[in-house]
Amino acid sequence: MTRLISAGLDALSYPDRGATARRPLPAGYHHLHHRTRIGRGRAAFEAAGVAVTTFHAHRTSGMRVRADSGAVRAGDRVEVGIGLGPLRITAPCRVIWTAYEPSRIGFAYGTLTGHPESGEESFIVELDPDGTVWFTVTAFSRPASWYTRLAGPVVPFLQQSYARWLGRHLRRLATAA
Repeated sequence: MTRLISAGLDALSYPDRGATARRPLPAGYHHLHHRTRIGRGRAAFEAAGVAVTTFHAHRTSGMRVRADSGAVRAGDRVEVGIGLGPLRITAPCRVIWTAYEPSRIGFAYGTLTGHPESGEESFIVELDPDGTVWFTVTAFSRPASWYTRLAGPVVPFLQQSYARWLGRHLRRLATAA
């Protein structure tokens, strides 16, 4: 069952707010950086940007998403869920920063208290000067629950796998545009 995000669960569960917007990523976390070529041209860029910033890419890739608004805004609360029935994992987050620029669209969210991990993840679509469109997932995280600590190295593997899956899925969405 999906939990509603309450005011009592507003606290970020990590101190490094906004670190996905700068380098290097903070020490003491697992780091993820995955880049996928999405396509070419302004139409593919805009379609991918909308799919990312409205959570359409996340939802159509199999995730359940509850968000405060349509297009992400800094400060929005988001809850991402995966699984079925009693095996559903819900993950409360807050949008930390957004990018709505002529050649860069995306956002980052940070984990709130109650999330199984602690850290931040960004999802960025970029249009290069040559017309190539890229999708990049950057994250830093560490276990914040008993079951993610128990899972050990499986969690980073799953995060990397999901970043690849999301990139492939976003490529299909952008190509269809």
